[in-house]
This record gives sequence, structure tokens and C-alpha cells, in this order.
Amino acid sequence: MTRSRSKYRRLMRLSAASIITIGVALPVFFGATDASADVANVPSSAFYLDLGASESVGFQPTPTRPDGRPTSNGYANDLVAYEASRGVTLQMTQLGCPGESTASMISGGDSCYRNLTSQLAQAVSFLQAHYNDAGIVSIDLGFNNVAVCIRNHQVEASCVSSQLAAVAQDMPMILAALKGAAGPQVTFVGLGHYDPFLASTFQGPLGSQFATASADVINRLNGVLRNAYAAASISMAKVGTVFDSHEIGLVKLAGMGRVQENVARVCELTWMCKAAPYGPNIHLDERGYDAIAKAIESALPAPW
Repeated sequence: MTRSRSKYRRLMRLSAASIITIGVALPVFFGATDASADVANVPSSAFYLDLGASESVGFQPTPTRPDGRPTSNGYANDLVAYEASRGVTLQMTQLGCPGESTASMISGGDSCYRNLTSQLAQAVSFLQAHYNDAGIVSIDLGFNNVAVCIRNHQVEASCVSSQLAAVAQDMPMILAALKGAAGPQVTFVGLGHYDPFLASTFQGPLGSQFATASADVINRLNGVLRNAYAAASISMAKVGTVFDSHEIGLVKLAGMGRVQENVARVCELTWMCKAAPYGPNIHLDERGYDAIAKAIESALPAPW
């Protein structure tokens, strides 16, 4: 049996196990699983299931771990705080795992889910157990698939094509399993990605060439994700807009002179342009996480 066929059957088992029949109609607070649906009321409390890779758990350098660790200052924490300021209590559950790809999301075998389980299996179980509850689910996947193809100032074209095909195959199965397990009061939001490698622009002509090539990869990845989320009727947070990803006009950046706007945003919102021992690091800083939380908030249906 091929790997893809085995993975497909695994997902079908998860989806079948997630089907629950109930005999009473439920009030709709979030517009079911379609984030674009009209919403009449916001519940005073709801769950927040935070899924994905390192950024879903607030990964960034710290004084005790300059190479990075999960923190309580990620976009998920910011979203919880933002909703609390509006009188909505979100009970957060974080299942994200640093290094997670779409493949390990399904099959496990990563640093967090080693034995007979996976992040997806845990998420499906959580959603089944909270079928009658209102909630938000954020999904942050795909970057680690292509990151393995962008190394040492080179982009491996064949690797990129293979990994984008894997994302295109895996994401619909992941989303189908999650939505199949979720109750009618659950809203999903998917996340796109920024390109931390734009900071290589400062490393001479070869660095600029690499930055341009990496931007093409991230744009293609976001296109694949956009299609998957749209097909599943899931809103996608506009991370590219937060990072002005397509803005190449020159702006002044402290200590760097005049640089392209998209490069400046990477420097301002990540650790890529920070001095050692904290940088360069591809992850968001606290301002960056806050900006992503606001992008998620904007992708939620009104009146959230």
C-alpha cells in the first residue's frame, strides 16, 4: 500500500469516528463551521482549540532559551486576552507541536506525538467531546513542509513541488476530519504564512536572490492553503497583509537604512534581524504574535 493511500484510509477512519448523531436542535452562535456565516450573538464563554506547529504555541527566543521555546506570549494567548477584554472567556487548549508538518499532523511520529496518536487524532477527540459547545479552532500548518526545501541560501525546486503537492493532498483530509468531528457552534480559521527569509536581502546579491526565490515559495504555499480553506468554507487570516508581503516600496528601517517594505516588516515582527544570541530566528516576536492575533480576530465572523 502506498504511503498516500494508507494516510487517506487513516483519515477516513478519523472522519467516520467523528460523526455524532444528536436528536435536538442546537442554537447557533458561530454560524456552524463556516466562518463567513452571520452570527446573532456571541457566547460569554467558549473553547479555543489552537492547532499547528511552533508558532501556534508562541515559540520564540527567551533569556533562558535563546534558541527558542514555547511561550505564553503567542498569538493564541493574545486572542484569549483580546476576547476577555470584550467580556468573552475563551478556554484555550493548545495541541500544536514545533516542527509539525501536514504529514506528521496526520500520522504523528513528531516530537510531541510519538506513540499511537497524532495531533489530528487528539483534535478530533477534543472536538467530539465538545460537540455541544461553542468554540473557535485555529489551524496553522504548511510552513514546515516547505521549510525543508529552503536551506543554506538555496531553494530546491523539486523539493518545493513535492511538498506543495503533499500540502494540497493532506490539508483537505485534515480539514474534513476536523469539521466532521465539530459541532454546529464551532468556527474555524486557517492561517497563511509570512516569509522570514526575506531578511536575507541584507546578505549581498546572493542573499537578495535567495530572498526573492523564497518569497515565490511562500506565495505558492499560501495559494495552496487558500484553495484548501476555501474549499472547506473556512476563512483564512490575512497574514500576508500583516507583513505587507507584496509591498516592495522603500521605507526607512532603524539601523538598516531604506529597505523594501516587506523586508522591513519581517525585521519589525520577527527575530530575523535581531542580534545574537536571539537572532536570526524565523519566529515572531511579541509584536508579531499580537499582529497575527488581530488577523485571526478579523477573520472571525461578526460580531466577534
